[in-house]
Order: sequence, then structure tokens, then C-alpha cells
Amino acid sequence: MLPEKDVVRLQHMLEWAQEALGYARGRTRPDLDADRMLAIVLVHCLETVGEAAAQVSEPTRSALPDIPRRTLTGMRNRLIHVYHDINLDMVWKAVTRSLPPLARSLERALRLETP
Repeated sequence: MLPEKDVVRLQHMLEWAQEALGYARGRTRPDLDADRMLAIVLVHCLETVGEAAAQVSEPTRSALPDIPRRTLTGMRNRLIHVYHDINLDMVWKAVTRSLPPLARSLERALRLETP
């Protein structure tokens, strides 16, 4: 059983990943260039997923090795600290390629925690 704080963080990660996927649904990579609000929202979702991942305890990280915490926190750090040079190709790739399997992994982990 995972600590309640970690369960909450995993839920946050899942919610924000789903938010990003919802905003990206039916959109294409060029939409990020044409719609600044979409780009800002997706960046914020990725930042939030990464921040929640950074708050997960070490025992939970070890128990859930299929959740790429280092990658998520690295992306968050890059987006936050190099905000003036965000690569929208990488943002789109993270949202469309990395978030779907992450969401599935989080759903599995959270299902195991629900009695």
C-alpha cells in the first residue's frame, strides 16, 4: 500500500496528463505554432505532471519503476528554467507519445491502491 500523499500525487499526475491529452485531442503539431494558448496550456500541464512526480517518495518510486519520474522531472525543470527556449516539437512529442503510456501506468497503479 502506497502512502496517501503519494497516491494524491499520482492522482494529480494522472489528472494533468489527461488534461493535456484532452486539449491535444483532434489537434496537430502545427496548431502549437498557430495557437499560443494551446502551447501554454500543454506546457503548463507537463510542468504540473513533472512537479507532482518530483514530490513522490523514494519507496513509491521504487515500487513503480514504469513511471519515468526522472524524465518527467527533467522535462519540468527544462520547461520552468529554460522557458525562453521551449522546443514545441518536444512538447508535442511528450504530450502525444509519452503521456498516453504514462496515463495507463498511473491508472494501473491507482487501481491497485483502490480497495
